[in-house]
Amino acid sequence: MPQLQEFKQTARATWAAGDYDAMMRQEGLYETGDRIVQLAGVGEGEVVLDVACGTGNAAIPAARAKATVTGLDLTPELLAVARRRAADAGVQVEWREGDAEELPFADASVDVVLSTFGVMFAPRHEVVADEIARVLRPGGRVGLVAWTPEGAIGEFFRIGGAYLPPMPDFVDPPLSWGTEQRVRELFEGTGIAFEFSREVAGLRHRSVESAVECYVNWFGPMVQARANAEADGRWPAMREDLAGLFARHSEPDGDGIAFPAEYLAALGTKRR
Repeated sequence: MPQLQEFKQTARATWAAGDYDAMMRQEGLYETGDRIVQLAGVGEGEVVLDVACGTGNAAIPAARAKATVTGLDLTPELLAVARRRAADAGVQVEWREGDAEELPFADASVDVVLSTFGVMFAPRHEVVADEIARVLRPGGRVGLVAWTPEGAIGEFFRIGGAYLPPMPDFVDPPLSWGTEQRVRELFEGTGIAFEFSREVAGLRHRSVESAVECYVNWFGPMVQARANAEADGRWPAMREDLAGLFARHSEPDGDGIAFPAEYLAALGTKRR
């Protein structure tokens, strides 16, 4: 399917734009990786796969828990940063370039599959769910984190989407991973039973203006949206839309602001 491959090439370039690691550090988003590792109960000696791992959000804390960890991502630029972060943390992770829709692992070979704000951006969600179920051993666990469509980040993505080209028909909406019903539907028939919790990440910035600059300079999809908006004269409107979002949802936090962002944590166990 040439259109699918073209979409993935474009996605790879989009996620390589900006500085994803700088965005994650400024916001305090790496804490969500620690959280899903804790919720999934990752333990010493377990074989763990972090799918669409980005810069190692879940892979590195899983390695700190003394698991045997592989981090897989479509974007080599993000993996290069993940390698540096793992070295700084003093942990061993195998980093592999690969596609969430074609996991390069044998059937029933993984104890725990994790993904933090990762697989939600793969184009075909049912394909990804089937791949996760395939590589997970009976009794194995899944820990997935995705933004909810009702939360502030759901609104953030809708704002950004207005300044990007429409998604192709074969691409599933990323925010659908943030609903309990959709996750159950995706894994129906796989033998994986889920429990859910809705949690809040208190993203941190110095100011509303700093939050806007963080995203439009460092977060790949928003970097692309800004470039499009600047090209057609809509950048002032986009900046105003984002500033309004952060102003509405932020709370004072010391010498800066906190931006409460709801996400869905989906925890599954493969019964057979």
